[in-house]
Amino acid sequence: MNGREYDIVYKYLDVQGGLKMLQNSNLQFTNATKFNDPFDCHPALFDYSNTPTNKNNWPPADFLKLKAETDMKNIRNSTWICSLSKVYDSLLMWAYYNSHKGICIGLNLDSLLDSCQRNYVGLVFPYPAEVKYRDILQKPDYFKDTPSWNDLLITKAKDWEHEQEIRLITKEPMWIRAGQNVPQELKDEKLIDGKEIRHYPNISGDCFESIYLGVNIFHRDKDEIIKAAKKLNPNIKIYQMTIDPEAFKLKEQLIEE
Repeated sequence: MNGREYDIVYKYLDVQGGLKMLQNSNLQFTNATKFNDPFDCHPALFDYSNTPTNKNNWPPADFLKLKAETDMKNIRNSTWICSLSKVYDSLLMWAYYNSHKGICIGLNLDSLLDSCQRNYVGLVFPYPAEVKYRDILQKPDYFKDTPSWNDLLITKAKDWEHEQEIRLITKEPMWIRAGQNVPQELKDEKLIDGKEIRHYPNISGDCFESIYLGVNIFHRDKDEIIKAAKKLNPNIKIYQMTIDPEAFKLKEQLIEE
């Protein structure tokens, strides 16, 4: 037993992104400073005001406060995250990805971790963590509550709760120093911010447990997705999402197994 409440995690994508993920059999990790929520992984989530008092007031309180904030900034800068979800039927998540014309990929988490870690070189093996959502900004006391870096990396506002996010988290993977995976729009730049680089570790076909097709997916896209999915894993389950006529919910219908 792994002690988790979830064995399958889900990745929502538009059709183009989904095809790339299936055809390349990989997963995207993004630097923690590059998310669309300005509070995400931000050092301001901590309270640094209660600095400890030492004999002769050394080190000075201002120094301790600055060091604490800098440590949290460095953790944020050096962390890469893959955002996944516990659910495949979120109306809002489907709406984000091309008005229900995209797909959702179900991934076996144990196989996923094994694939991500097999050839990994870096400071911390990718590990899963469930995001915690808060109504108000409850700041842990950096000096008294002994918060872990997970308090920084998995705390989000209640507004995002519909995402039911599971994060795969890693620090300083070696691919960054090799300068690989530079986005196309930055290819001609002389100096590239390393945090702009995405990480795409390859994962095995058995990671891909299921595919869910959006309610409004185009037929040509549907056929292309199914072809790519079956080539990657012949045993993958493929579902068509439909509307539940009795409730404001989505439901899945198995079309391929």
